[in-house]
Amino acid sequence: MAALIPRPRMRPAPGAVHVPGWLTPDQQRELVAACRGWASGPVPIRHTRLPRGGVMSVQTVCIGWHWQPYTYTRTAGDVNGRRVAGFPDWMVGLGRRALADAYEDPAAGDGYTPDTALINFYDGQAKLGMHQDKDEQSGDPVVSLSIGDTCVFRFGNTESRNRPYTDIELASGDLFVFGGPSRFAYHGVPRVLPGTGDPATGLASGRLNITMRVTGLKG
Repeated sequence: MAALIPRPRMRPAPGAVHVPGWLTPDQQRELVAACRGWASGPVPIRHTRLPRGGVMSVQTVCIGWHWQPYTYTRTAGDVNGRRVAGFPDWMVGLGRRALADAYEDPAAGDGYTPDTALINFYDGQAKLGMHQDKDEQSGDPVVSLSIGDTCVFRFGNTESRNRPYTDIELASGDLFVFGGPSRFAYHGVPRVLPGTGDPATGLASGRLNITMRVTGLKG
């Protein structure tokens, strides 16, 4: 069996860093188990309905704060009216370590306190159009973790959904951070590559993406 060729870290834009294989296999399994628990409630995973009537192909469950287009609330008025699960302290620690490792600076995560995560599940047909993460009242970085099938992640510019952009393959265990000048860059997932994940993660198929953010909200 041929040895796997290490994938180099990549900096597609200032403040944006891709760190391949950042999560260990055990960490991936633990995250899959945690996400499976959150997906069952108190606010279950669902296909988000957009204001104009469209339905997102990805399925989403939130912790800390509930996201619905285009606001955050503590309760899920568009699902079942219940309060979302809390954001655990161990996720805060994971986010801080992610920033320190991505930016190769032990102090980069100091004070970083994410209070929400959007957990998206992609089946083989799901996509996510180019968009900005701009519903937060904070410019703190977004920490993105991938588990399961590899996807093509399109990371663009801050001005429009159009070029220039960079297509990056995010595989299971990869970390992607975007902050600073790239915090409000457009990004999306044009396709998932079915069958590229390892069932040993606890995810038999599909892609799980966890994005930690700081909402800047009170209450």
